[in-house]
Amino acid sequence: MATIGFLHTAEVHVATFDHLVHSRLPGLGTVHAVEDGLLVRARADGPDSVATEVLRHVHALHGAGADIICCTCSTIGGVAERVAGHLTVLRVGTVFRVGTVFRVDRPMARCAVRSGPRILVLAALESTLEPTRALIEEEAATRGTIVRIGMVTVPDAWRHFERGDLAAYTEAVAATARARRDEADAVVLAQASMAGSESLLADLGIPVLSSPRLAIAHAADLLGENLLGESD
Repeated sequence: MATIGFLHTAEVHVATFDHLVHSRLPGLGTVHAVEDGLLVRARADGPDSVATEVLRHVHALHGAGADIICCTCSTIGGVAERVAGHLTVLRVGTVFRVGTVFRVDRPMARCAVRSGPRILVLAALESTLEPTRALIEEEAATRGTIVRIGMVTVPDAWRHFERGDLAAYTEAVAATARARRDEADAVVLAQASMAGSESLLADLGIPVLSSPRLAIAHAADLLGENLLGESD
């Protein structure tokens, strides 16, 4: 059975991604690593400050059976892709050209640049904004598209998240999206934890993109493309 590994900076994401994987791809296994201190240090000292720890988690997840790995933290996702690159996993009797490590928001960024030139990025943490902007600009350049990116930190959202009030958190995100709706052709919910706001904005009239669902679809594509074959 193929397995996807997840690197999280909050325990709450374990249940979210397990549910997505097991409901949509029941034949896929999951393994998780959680270290909230990665985000704390990345916010204080910059994402590159946690590169060594991120690589350690990547190797540990491969050791636990992960064929591909998704970093669910947007702040450190770029670091995860950069330090891990593409690894080859060799197992007895089977060769996998996998080991791909990808950030959870990359598939979302690809969708965003196809949605129109005005992209509004909402984040609960200011530290997420610049990595998300850079990712969208990278995807736009790859596509040959010019985009205009607006970036907004949702007031009080992270305070709600830290105290476990997810209803207030998602409502704050949704309220900000509604207030800024006329500025955008698409809204990007920059952090995986914001996914619950997507359903609250179903009537917004423009695409509202969150990362978890799109990341799992991307993982399925990667596994389908990269598994080389059965044992000899």
